[in-house]
Amino acid sequence: MRKLSLLTSGIALCAASVAYANDDLIAQMDNSEQWAIQTGDYKNQRYSELDQINAGNVGDLQVAWTFSTGVLRGHEGSPLVIGDTMYVHTPFPNIVYALDLANEGKIIWKYEPKQDPDVIPVMCCDTVNRGVAYADGKIFLHQADTKVVALDANTGDVLWDAQNGDPAIGETNTATVLPVKDKIIVGISGGEFGVRGSVTAYNMNTGEREWRAYSMGPDSDILVNPETTTHLGKPVGPDSGTNTWEGDQWMIGGGTTWGWYSADMDENLFYYGTGNPSTWNPAQRPGDNRWSMTIMARDIDTGEAKWFYQMTPHDEWDYDGINEMILTEQDIDGEERKLLTHFDRNGLAYTMDRVSGELLVAEKFDPVVNWTTGVDMDPNSETYGRPAVVAQYSTEQNGEDVNSTGICPAALGTKDQQPASYSPKTEMFYVPTNHVCMDYEPFRVSYTAGQPYVGATLAMYPAPDSHGGMGNFIAWDNINGEIKWSIPEKFSVWSGALATAGDIVFYGTLEGHLKAVHADTGEELYRFKTPSGIIGNVMTYEHDGRQYVGILSGVGGWAGIGLAAGLTNPNDGLGAVGGYAALSDYTALGGQLTVFALPN
Repeated sequence: MRKLSLLTSGIALCAASVAYANDDLIAQMDNSEQWAIQTGDYKNQRYSELDQINAGNVGDLQVAWTFSTGVLRGHEGSPLVIGDTMYVHTPFPNIVYALDLANEGKIIWKYEPKQDPDVIPVMCCDTVNRGVAYADGKIFLHQADTKVVALDANTGDVLWDAQNGDPAIGETNTATVLPVKDKIIVGISGGEFGVRGSVTAYNMNTGEREWRAYSMGPDSDILVNPETTTHLGKPVGPDSGTNTWEGDQWMIGGGTTWGWYSADMDENLFYYGTGNPSTWNPAQRPGDNRWSMTIMARDIDTGEAKWFYQMTPHDEWDYDGINEMILTEQDIDGEERKLLTHFDRNGLAYTMDRVSGELLVAEKFDPVVNWTTGVDMDPNSETYGRPAVVAQYSTEQNGEDVNSTGICPAALGTKDQQPASYSPKTEMFYVPTNHVCMDYEPFRVSYTAGQPYVGATLAMYPAPDSHGGMGNFIAWDNINGEIKWSIPEKFSVWSGALATAGDIVFYGTLEGHLKAVHADTGEELYRFKTPSGIIGNVMTYEHDGRQYVGILSGVGGWAGIGLAAGLTNPNDGLGAVGGYAALSDYTALGGQLTVFALPN
């Protein structure tokens, strides 16, 4: 490990003396007239300084123009805007369009990859893609078949490509990529196929692989230093990625990395979360199953881990930890701290010091969460940082072939990948949530490469004894760990939020409404019904002095998989088909970008 440390120190020293390809991207992100990265900025705040559209006039919004993507199924992510060009992506087959905003949205170029349709059945929960990235005059796409492609932003020509995984063993991709410094950092999907999760860095200019860090495995695989990489302030020690697994189960251990990535350039760290351990039957994988279900902070240049925090040791419910890490600078007890806030699928919202990995807050962000009574926050306790599991809702304790009922949240979590936003003006987070519970019956399953490796049957339904709906849109105080206001919704809110300096927060609904609410109170100020259910993320930009708001509609994703894939068995879609059966009464398949503006 000492040799690795010396090598990585040398790389970091050399890197400090050169200008990086993402200098251009940083300049583009700092220009609020553009939307240069899927997450708004490296901090994942999804906040815009634009305020031409504000709480006083948002009720006058009108549709300015629309664009059909030509593809059905679920449309996640959002367009990018760089200068006069908008870049729009689709679900499989992952078409990318470049549109000329100065010429009525004329198509400048179109890239349509030729992918094997056999990839589709290997994709767990719809054929979604969360968008392209921009840096250094290039557009980067991570296709469903795991090919990473760099396109010339002006022409659409392929500059390089790299194969990141193998769909034949269940490896696919649904996520965007993180362009940072001279690297493109990418994850992998396939936890339901026994894939071992990883993040990989490719050279932005050549496509050459620079490093790969697995979620579990030997120290050399997971890129840790046993003496300096910490978990809740203590060194992880040797073999941390294997010693909480039985035998070689870690080799098919899950912990995939299909969520969002953030970065702190001053600390030279990037942050992300790992997913569920494989299989969903906890009896087949005794132990904590490190480092699945973990928040990770890694060095951008080398991939070496600085700190970990495992939120759900020995997961029993499929509470993937892949949701976004939102970075802020806020006062705690009179001292400004560099914070990381994460809304996990397990129903707990975490606030951490993003430099040290210290756990500061862990509270439920939906009152119905019942699988745990809470997290031990005593640093001197043997169970510090661990959630206390309620036996009634423990699928492990109840046993194989036993249906555990009334577990809240369901496997899709109190929040899945749909990203929250943060307003520095209000210091509140705006969070799309699922208000859904489940029954969960684990069963024994064997591993075959490329075949589903799930081992559980699920049923999902609205949280009982509540408002009757399956979602809420909430404002959250991350310092005190409490909900400030909450808006009930008929279905899960599967759309990413956007906060603006105009005191507005935008989000979409599964029925297809774009909504605008007041950032302080949650009062609804505007709504418009788009042609299909919204699981995309709201974005905004300015062109020729006029502010626009854009949203992709096209129902699908895990919540809408029944509609997207034509499924009718209630247990299909890992339990989501039955839970969201009523969605077909409110919307239908589509694929459209709708752009809004105030009247001229």
